Amino acid sequence: MRVEEVPDPEPGPGELLVRVKAAGVNPLDTYIRSGRFGALPDLPYTPGQDAAGLVERVGEAVSHRKPGDRVYLGGSLTGTYAELALCEEKQTGLLPESVSFAQGAGIFIPYATAYRALFQKARALASEPVFIHGGSGAVGIAAIQWATAAGCRVAASAGSEEGRKLARELGAELVVDHHSETHGEEVRAWTKGEGVAVLLEMLANVHLGRDLDLLAVGGRAVVIGSRGSVEIDPRALLSREACVMGVSLFRASEKERTSLCAALEAGLENGTLRPVVREELPLEQAPLAHRRVLEPGALGKIVLIP
Repeated sequence: MRVEEVPDPEPGPGELLVRVKAAGVNPLDTYIRSGRFGALPDLPYTPGQDAAGLVERVGEAVSHRKPGDRVYLGGSLTGTYAELALCEEKQTGLLPESVSFAQGAGIFIPYATAYRALFQKARALASEPVFIHGGSGAVGIAAIQWATAAGCRVAASAGSEEGRKLARELGAELVVDHHSETHGEEVRAWTKGEGVAVLLEMLANVHLGRDLDLLAVGGRAVVIGSRGSVEIDPRALLSREACVMGVSLFRASEKERTSLCAALEAGLENGTLRPVVREELPLEQAPLAHRRVLEPGALGKIVLIP
């Protein structure tokens, strides 16, 4: 990846042009950039799905956005690792003054993914025990905030003391070190031996095989991230009548996307959602950001500043 000068995009009907103040870096961006994703763009292309900034210009038939509006982006037509991003009106959400542009760049993919995993796929209910295996990364942080706000009991894991401290501050009742051989026993003891109703897997190729034994009867494991294959024992599912499912924002229906966008808007307005920014890097350091976002010890969001 390298920075180049390209012509400014022009908004057409139903489109708007956003002056990007910060662009979020997601593992998904690295999968697309490296060619390890199902749908790949034509080259050359501008990476990036998430961003926040100011509406610069609007095209015809744009009814809910105007120049000067603070917005966050959940996708774009031209990529978000740029000074200007062209997007459809429905790809934007209003960003409250209380949320910085850097925080806004960490909203859509992490928070929408966590919401879809917890509520649209796993159907998590208030009072149910939820284990978030990887609670200090951007999606894990979002999941802790969503689940605690919904009245779930939350346990989370993190690989560093700093990450575990953050998870506790965000509201997790139990926080374990996922490098410890006994972390599964700690989670099971926390549920008094009954197991967790919902399990969120951020690195399924490493943890899913063992984590299935943590599920309760009727438990639901949701795979959010995986970087390889994993061997599981189906008997762990049979005996519990449990299930494993995957989650992808790209598979959300129009109705589901409308629902989760409404939840995002409400959560940002009432302060439930508080994105944590780990690091701000200049746009020119996008290659470094792509290396760091895949390193262990995640602690919030990496954003690029044009």
